This record gives sequence, C-alpha cells and structure tokens, in this order.
Amino acid sequence: MFVIIDIETTGNSYKYGYITEIAVYQHNGQMVTDTYSSLINPGIDIPYYITRLTGIDNEMVKNAPKFYEVAKIIVEFTAGRIFVAHNVKFDYSFVREEFGRLGYDFNRKTLCTVQLARKFLPGHKSYSLGKICSDLGIEINGRHRASGDALATVKLFEILLEKNQKLENSKNINNLRLF
Repeated sequence: MFVIIDIETTGNSYKYGYITEIAVYQHNGQMVTDTYSSLINPGIDIPYYITRLTGIDNEMVKNAPKFYEVAKIIVEFTAGRIFVAHNVKFDYSFVREEFGRLGYDFNRKTLCTVQLARKFLPGHKSYSLGKICSDLGIEINGRHRASGDALATVKLFEILLEKNQKLENSKNINNLRLF
C-alpha cells in the first residue's frame, strides 16, 4: 500500500540537483515488507557542504549505478503504492525530475509525514525529522543518509497510523482517513 522513501541529493533544487542515494521501504500498513537502497552516481561533483552533511563523497558514488540503471527497480517498488516521505514535496520532486530527465512521467499519490505529524501529534516545537524523532524516542541510525532517515520515517509513519486507528476507534466511525 505504501512506500516510504528518503533520498540524498547534490543540493536543494530538484531542477539543478541530482539524487546521490535512495532508500525505499515497502509497507503494507502494518509492517515493512521489502526494502531497496542504493547510492546513485549523480554524474556531477557532489558539493563539499553536501559531503559534510551526508558523508557521501565523489569517491563513494564513483562506481555506483546512475539513476537510469535503478529507475526500473524504483518504478516496480512504487507501482500501485502511495509515496510517503518526511517533507514529501522535496523527495517526490527530485524523483519526478530524475524520471523526467529520462523521458518518463513518474506519478504517484503522495503522503507527507510532516503534515500527518502536525495533525496527529500537535504541540511540537519542530516537525523536522531529527526533532520529531528525538521527541518521540525514535533513534535515527545514520542521520542524513537515505536508509537511516527512511527507517526513522517508517517508525514515525507507524506511530501516525496507530494514532489514526485509535482516533477511528474512539469515534467509532470508519470515515476518518490519513488522506
């Protein structure tokens, strides 16, 4: 039903930036059912400030597949599933742009865990992934790396699913939905 995705990139602008790492966790609404993760060779030099943030440098991606080499896997992993990410607009825009460069129109329904957290977990000072996970006791093993951030987003997403279910049960109605 869902794919929780996190990417690392060469910058903040999807129009000029490229993906350097991707992690995809398939989730059936109860648990992770499959995963895929890979470094991606962006075909351009990774800026120093990005290397400082992520730890991903040019040497690490030198022999990694280019996006077109993993595109089919991403299409298959996400087909018929809702694309979930923390600040989904960022990740989804980059993925769509990478596919667009290949001449493919990538379209998936999206769901943002930032928006869901604001709805189901009100009152936090910040809803950044690091802050909300810290507040909830979710350990991020590998911050600013695709797998670590995606897995933390999975754990957050499961908390949000549980909150939604409790709300549905307490109101005894079935029309409350995450989306």
